[in-house]
Amino acid sequence: MPALADAIKLTLGLLFKMQGWKVHGPRPAYPKFVLIGAPHTSNWDFVGFLGGAEALNLDLSFLGKSSLFRWPLAGAMRDLGGVPVDRSQALDIVGTMAAEFARRDNLILTIAPEGSRARRDRWKTGFYTIAMAAKVPIVCAAIDFPSKRITIGPTIFPSGDYVADMKEVAVFYQGAVGKHPERTSPILPEPASRQAS
Repeated sequence: MPALADAIKLTLGLLFKMQGWKVHGPRPAYPKFVLIGAPHTSNWDFVGFLGGAEALNLDLSFLGKSSLFRWPLAGAMRDLGGVPVDRSQALDIVGTMAAEFARRDNLILTIAPEGSRARRDRWKTGFYTIAMAAKVPIVCAAIDFPSKRITIGPTIFPSGDYVADMKEVAVFYQGAVGKHPERTSPILPEPASRQAS
C-alpha cells in the first residue's frame, strides 16, 4: 500500500503543477505543528492542499471520519497520512492527538477548521484545542481558486485567548476565495447586530 500512496501523492503533485497551481510563502521550518487549511468549501480543497504539500515536500497527516478507513481504502488512507477518528468522541481526539505529537519527532497535522464544506456560523475550535494541548504552533495555509494559489501564512503560538489569537488569522484569510465562496464560514462569530440585519 505505501507504493499506492506514493503514486497518489506524485500524481496529485503533477496535477497541481499542470493545472497552473502554485505555492506562495516559505516551507514551515517547525518539525511539529498544526496546519490549518481554509476556506474549505469543496472536496477539491483536499486535492489542492495535498498537491501543495507535495510541492513543498511536506509529509502531512490528517484526521478523517472513521468510515473512510474501511476496505478497500483503509490502507491507502493511512499511508497518505490519515488518522481515523470518531467525531462523537471530541475530547478523546484532543488527548489522542496530543499524545501522538508527544510520541513523534515530526508531525504535521492538517485540519480544515470549518469542519464541513457547508457554511457554518463560525470555525470550530478543535484545531486550536489540539495545538494548545500538544504545545505546538499553528501554521495558516489559504487556498484561493481564482488565482490557483496556496499561500503559507502566519504562524500562531496559541496563548489560550482564542479570539485575540484569531484576529491575525482572520486578516490573513480575508482575500482567500474558495471554490464555492458562498459556503465560506466566518472565523469568529459575527456580532449580534450584523446577524440581525
